[in-house]
Amino acid sequence: MKHREVRELMTHEVVTVPNNAPFKEIARTLTEHKVSAVAVVDSDGRPLGVISERDLLPKSAGQSDYFRSLPERDTWLEGKAAGTRAEELMSSPPVCANPDWTVAEAARLMEAQGVKRLLVVDDSDVLIGIVSRRDLLRIFLRVDEDIRDEIMGDVLALGVRQSPSAITVTVADGRVELHGTVEFRSLIPLLERMCRTVDGVVSVTQHLGYAIDDTDSA
Repeated sequence: MKHREVRELMTHEVVTVPNNAPFKEIARTLTEHKVSAVAVVDSDGRPLGVISERDLLPKSAGQSDYFRSLPERDTWLEGKAAGTRAEELMSSPPVCANPDWTVAEAARLMEAQGVKRLLVVDDSDVLIGIVSRRDLLRIFLRVDEDIRDEIMGDVLALGVRQSPSAITVTVADGRVELHGTVEFRSLIPLLERMCRTVDGVVSVTQHLGYAIDDTDSA
């Protein structure tokens, strides 16, 4: 099966600032480009970090003194409130992905790192794109007919080598239902798992019978 890769979903034109960019320039860049984050890069285009709107907000209303006065000090907030240049404001090191990663791989890294976006770098670690949660969700815009065709061809015919005529596949709004009979009982959970990995699938429900119970150890 061919899964969509990060390179197909990422934004190629990344808004960037140098590590010495002043606070107001960063805020102006975010506003003018209507983005929620910018990448901080070195002179060779390699990412050093990311600055989001969240990194700039502690500066509002001159809160540096306020944060220092709190009973329980928050050094992260203090640092952001006191920062004046990109290198002081950015979250570093940046969380990066490769362009040939699948959507699932990118989503797992986002979840593990608790980030909303990944910078995409090439083999030389040069920034070539950015991919967000919203970008990854685009796989669920895939039409039902394409999902069904992939299940019928790549999953049934090639993956588990079952005759497509023995199994009926219906797809509605990404929800897959399987009806019919497979040769071996052990193929049922395998077929379910393979269907779930198809891009755009929301859920899989099976109503399958089997000819041979190859799971019986008795």
